[in-house]
Order: sequence, then C-alpha cells, then structure tokens
Amino acid sequence: MNDSHINIAIKASIAGGKGIMDVFNSEDFGVRLKGDDSPLTEADLKSHNIIESFLKATDYPVLSEEGTQLTYGERRDWDTLWIVDPLDGTKEFIKRSGEFTVNIALIKNNMPVLGVVFAPVLGWLYWGDESGAYKAELQSSWLSDDVDLIMKSLNGTRLPLTSTEQMTVVASVSHFSKETQNYVVALEGKVGEVRLASRGSSLKVCLVAEGSADLYPRLGPTMEWDTAAGQAVVEASGGQLFDWKTKRPMMYNREDLLNGWFLATTKGIDLNDYWLI
Repeated sequence: MNDSHINIAIKASIAGGKGIMDVFNSEDFGVRLKGDDSPLTEADLKSHNIIESFLKATDYPVLSEEGTQLTYGERRDWDTLWIVDPLDGTKEFIKRSGEFTVNIALIKNNMPVLGVVFAPVLGWLYWGDESGAYKAELQSSWLSDDVDLIMKSLNGTRLPLTSTEQMTVVASVSHFSKETQNYVVALEGKVGEVRLASRGSSLKVCLVAEGSADLYPRLGPTMEWDTAAGQAVVEASGGQLFDWKTKRPMMYNREDLLNGWFLATTKGIDLNDYWLI
C-alpha cells in the first residue's frame, strides 16, 4: 500500500493501538480525572502522541480529544483537518474490556471523507473512504509485527458483510438511557420484536456498517471525535449517520464540539422511517 491518506490513518491507528496495549498489559494505568470528571490514562496520551506523529506527514491540523483544545476562532477556517479520539472507551479500557477503539477521521468541508476505527484487543480494523468500507481481523502476532509488515499483509473484506434476519438495534454498554428504552418500545410498536445488541465505543457504529445491526440510536451526548471516524465508515458502507435535530448528516469542526442525538442505519434502511420519538 502507498502512503495515501487512508493508509497513513491506518498506520497511525495500528501504531496508536500498540501504544495502548503497552499500557493495557501493564499493572498500572495511571488513571486521573479530567476537568469534566471523565477518566484519562497514560494510554490516552501515549496513543495521542503516536498518532499525531504519523498525521504530521499530511500537513493537516489535528483536532484530538487529548490535544490542545483550540478556540473556534483558531480552527474555524480549517477546511481540512483530522479528528482523532486516541482511545475511545476509556471506561472500557479501565475495566480491561476489549471494547475500546482508536478513532481517526479526515474531515473536508465539515464532512468526514475517510475514517479508521481500530479495536486493539480484538484486532478488528475498520476503514472507509470513497473506495468503500472494509474490515480486517489482524493476526494474533500483530503486536509484535512491524507496522509496515502489517500493512503489506492487510486484506480487508468489503462491508456490509451480512444482514440481520430480525430488526437489531445496537446500544451503548454504558449509556442505555431512558430515551433509548422509549425508542426501542416505539420501534417494537412499528416492526414487532426487536433484538438488542451491546457494544462499547465506536464498535456500535461499526456493527451497523458491517450489517450486524440495523439501527444505532444515540439519544444522548457524544463529542465530534466519538463519531467522525465511525460515520465515515458507515457512510462508505452505504449506511447513514444523521443528526437527530437537522435530519442531515452530522457535520464537524463546529463551534460546539458536543454532538446532539443521532441515528445511524445500515445499508438499505431508510432513515426517514425511524424518527420515532
């Protein structure tokens, strides 16, 4: 593979994943609280620094959860930028669950044009751009392999991989809200019995991209770095991720980086049929 933007992002995600796993396999995560009382670990910072070192090759600015938080005035005129969550699902990481991810997205004119989501413990790598969306499962030796060697043998399967026999809704492990429960009840009134699937971090959107889930209603707050990469993957797979308020694709590098509610659907599902509450 050559050093196109998608390949730089994939390399960065794998290298960041290696940094995370170094900490994950140690005895002490070095957990502390950020200003909003969310947890921060040595792994978040290590992954951020590694990813940023790869993305510098593109000369595009980086908006990262663990980077310098710039004012809107400083970034308003960025027509192209990277949006990064170096470790999405820090709570899952601290619990030693494997359901955390590295998220990297390239944004052009406020829209995600490519994205990479990597789950280091699981070895699941998702990516998407104008050529389509793909999933690869890295061999167990990936942690000891050189990143360039991994890239040479990388073989992704095009998404979606499958489709569900029964309407399936994926929901957050940590944030299953009353509003989400009300949505599921309303959905059952429309389509009958609904199967629930749970995943952590951006893996929820990736389940929608691969066709293992039909819908992902997120009826609660997230940040831009939580969704940008997953949106790129789900859109490249033929699905959608729409802002609940505007009924349009989620936009990025906004003045307020806090996302509102959103709804993601797999390929072949019409979003207009599922604004139920």
